[in-house]
Amino acid sequence: MHEFARTALEAAEAAVRIHRRDQGRVRVAAAAEKGRADYVSRTDRDAQEAALAVIRARHPDHGVLAEEEDGDPEERLAAWDGAPLWVVDPLDGTANFLHGHPMYAASVALAVDGRPVAGAVVCGSSGERWWSARSEGAYKGGRRILVSAPCSLRDAMVGTGFPFKVPELVAGYTDAFRRVLGAAAGVRRAGAAALDLCFLAQGSFDAFWESFLNPWDFAAGWVIAEEAGGVLTRVDGTPLTLARGTVMGANGVELLDELGRVVR
Repeated sequence: MHEFARTALEAAEAAVRIHRRDQGRVRVAAAAEKGRADYVSRTDRDAQEAALAVIRARHPDHGVLAEEEDGDPEERLAAWDGAPLWVVDPLDGTANFLHGHPMYAASVALAVDGRPVAGAVVCGSSGERWWSARSEGAYKGGRRILVSAPCSLRDAMVGTGFPFKVPELVAGYTDAFRRVLGAAAGVRRAGAAALDLCFLAQGSFDAFWESFLNPWDFAAGWVIAEEAGGVLTRVDGTPLTLARGTVMGANGVELLDELGRVVR
């Protein structure tokens, strides 16, 4: 395993140990709201410290962009000089975790010069582990994974997520959701984008889109999905960056274009 992928995986696993420690013990009443239905708990903070301890021990000269840190992530990315930057979501799917729903994970990626070069996602409830490094393929539990075979949107299973953190996007998203639901074989929402992108990478989803994600939501899944053969862009078709915003992916260019036309 590539050195950076190993660090990402071990950092994600350190966070997941905190998830398992607190599973069923930390609930919504013990969490604080950052925004409507956007929670932060003791588990998020302790998991982040566990992940960052691994990163700092291995790569003390690298930068960090983590969800529960203070400061505006957009300002930090704007000032980023392209040096190695670890992008960490210690608990993707916090609301799921607090309600006892199994779809949550830790996501850790290393970005250089504007894009992730290695990443790992670990789901503590299921024990599933995905990781990747640029030009080295994508893996789940030690076995190489690939996206699904080419298909039309009519036959595609599509993953998505609700833009609950940005209420002004909900009306437009709802219209797009209705169109995709009518055009695709099925649409699924798990509540953890890191896992959705891993499902795209392993072929469980044929395509995916969201109206709003932060960099830590998709950085690791981005490299995993692309190394599995997927194609990712913004919903408007422009290149994906680490800035917050839309994310769209598919098993190939044809399905990506078809989904994009329906969503737009």
